Amino acid sequence: MNAVEIAPLTASEETLELLSDLLVETVAAGGSVSFMHPLAPEAASAFWEKSLASAARGERTVLGAWEGEVLVGTVTVLLDCPPNQPHRAEIAKLMTSVEQRGRGVGTRLMRAAERLAAKQGRTLLVLDTATEEGASGLYEKLGFTLAGEIPDYALKPHGGLTGTLIYWKRIGTS
Repeated sequence: MNAVEIAPLTASEETLELLSDLLVETVAAGGSVSFMHPLAPEAASAFWEKSLASAARGERTVLGAWEGEVLVGTVTVLLDCPPNQPHRAEIAKLMTSVEQRGRGVGTRLMRAAERLAAKQGRTLLVLDTATEEGASGLYEKLGFTLAGEIPDYALKPHGGLTGTLIYWKRIGTS
C-alpha cells in the first residue's frame, strides 16, 4: 500500500462525488451505515452535503484517507453534543473502500479521529456498530470497551434486522 494521508474534508464538487461513491459502495457491500441498498447517488450526495455543512459549522469533522488522489476511507467525529456532555464525541460512518479493507486504513482513520477528539478536549468516545458484519473486532483491537448490545436495532442494507453493539473509550487522559 502506498502512503495514506489522513486529512479533514471540506465541501467541493469532487469531494462530494468521491464520498458519495464510497457510501454507495459501502452500502452495496453490506455496510450498515444507516442506508438501504440500492442507495441512489443523489441520496448519498445529499447526505454528504449536509454532513460537510455541519463540519463547516464546527459540529463535526469528516476525515478522509487519501492514497494519492483516491479517497480510500472516511470517518466522522461528531462534536455537537448536549450541554451536559462537552467531554464526549461520537464516532460515525467509518468506511473503507472494499479494495482497501484489511490494509490498516480503518485503524489509521480511527487513530486520527481519536487524536482530533482529544485535541478538542474530549475525554470519552462512543460509537456503535452492527452486531452482524460490523467492525467490532477493529474497535476492540483499538481499546474500545463493549457496553452492551441492543437487539433488532436496525435493518441491514440488504434487508433483515441486526442488533447494534455500543462501545466506549476514554481518551486524552493520563
